[in-house]
Amino acid sequence: MTELEKKKGIAGLLDMSSALSSFAAIAVGLVVGFVVLLISNPGNAVAGFLTLLSSGLGDLKSTGQVLYYATPIIMTGLSVAFASKTGLFNIGASGQFILGAYCAILVSVKLAFLPGWMLCPLAIVAAVAAGAVWGAIPGLLKAWRNVNEVIACIMMNYIGMYLVNYLIIQTVYDQRRNITLAVPRHANVPTLGLDQLFRVGNSPSSANGGIFIAIIGAILIYIVLEKTTFGFEIKACGYNKDAAEYAGINSSRGIIMAMAVAGALAGLGGALLFLSGAGKGIDVVDTLAQEGFNGIPVALLALNNPIGVIFSGLFIAYLTVGGFNMQLYNYAPQAVEIIVSIIIYFSAAALLIKGFIQKIGKRGKEAEEKGGGDE
Repeated sequence: MTELEKKKGIAGLLDMSSALSSFAAIAVGLVVGFVVLLISNPGNAVAGFLTLLSSGLGDLKSTGQVLYYATPIIMTGLSVAFASKTGLFNIGASGQFILGAYCAILVSVKLAFLPGWMLCPLAIVAAVAAGAVWGAIPGLLKAWRNVNEVIACIMMNYIGMYLVNYLIIQTVYDQRRNITLAVPRHANVPTLGLDQLFRVGNSPSSANGGIFIAIIGAILIYIVLEKTTFGFEIKACGYNKDAAEYAGINSSRGIIMAMAVAGALAGLGGALLFLSGAGKGIDVVDTLAQEGFNGIPVALLALNNPIGVIFSGLFIAYLTVGGFNMQLYNYAPQAVEIIVSIIIYFSAAALLIKGFIQKIGKRGKEAEEKGGGDE
């Protein structure tokens, strides 16, 4: 092997470190999850684990359900990932998500007389605006008073949850079911035939055009971050705020805008879930929206790469669908939550694994350079 080939191999290792770290986190998480299944129900552990890994693609309906569950968490994953590019941790996606969902439902119910081609986009715009406003508040506090965004976001999550519960009762409450009123059919995101494509017999899936919106959103966020001046500025603020200020970049504006965009993405996720045509409504309960928190592991597993968020979101959704079928082997529904939580835990270590891989690559590169110098 020539010296040039060796250097290319080391460079390739460094470039692949992100993907390798994520795959390593998934592999370790699955192994530990299998051990949990062995402990809880050893007789069915192998069958249950294989079901977890295969049933997401077991039939067309299951595949459609993967797309359905992936849509909102891709959006909240993008929300977390985008804020991270500015050095911020957006743990407030849950509040932004539920505010966006409420505004989408409110517009759909109150303006039901509008035609579908107008009502659905209007509801989505309302959700995006609500999420942006809710996300911008922690950004303002961070930029103007240096309030830790994690603390501010956690408080905004609970304020958002209780505010939405109150507003639902005042505006769009179905007292018989303790949830929001049903969204008019013509307000839903068009299925584009996906529900009929991904079906089993007469049982269609909940797949709809929202998955395309999520994928397009991820691509647009990637372009914004990598190909625009705005993206360069917010990344510069994330890498080094002081250096960005010295270069003439308004870091305060960058922080506020980053959190507003992050909130808008989470709000869009809320709209896509509750305008999916699956008949889902917001329950009036004192519980934070789980989709907002699921966006955190999606972003971590993707190492905050917008394109990677698409695949990590699909992966978490795939496990979710597979987990439903594990109940056939006498596993409680919480079993899959444990496994996903373990994977989430190890996905948080993906950055550490990435650093370890990069360290090995750099040592190899330094050794090669030193060897060349000695010659």
